[in-house]
Amino acid sequence: MSAAQVTESVREIENLDLDGLRKEWARHYGAPPPLRSVTILRLILAWRLQADAQGGLDSDTRRALARKGRVKAEGLELGIGARITRTWMGKTHEVIVEADGFRWEGHTYRSLSAAATAIAGSRWNGPRFFGLREAP
Repeated sequence: MSAAQVTESVREIENLDLDGLRKEWARHYGAPPPLRSVTILRLILAWRLQADAQGGLDSDTRRALARKGRVKAEGLELGIGARITRTWMGKTHEVIVEADGFRWEGHTYRSLSAAATAIAGSRWNGPRFFGLREAP
């Protein structure tokens, strides 16, 4: 695929809805990933089209990514036993960092975001919920 064809393909997918993106993915790569985010699927599809045409990641980048290792849940660097608090809806909630995750009210969550979501009752970014990260 030429650079002009790639550019045209990327332009075409800019206006597709989720169904259209899934069909376009299937046309090129088979079964689409089980994503529901139009934005993410659009970005991944555009990247794949460009990578196929231009060769993808170079070997140095691939090696650097392979060395990175498993991603640790954000907040674990605070240390085991650290206590993170947040007042939410008039109640103070305390989460304790443990070796295998974050404990809140007797339940251990694999991520700080999972604990924040349990507390708030809606999806939250854990580090932002607990004030460990500034809002954009």
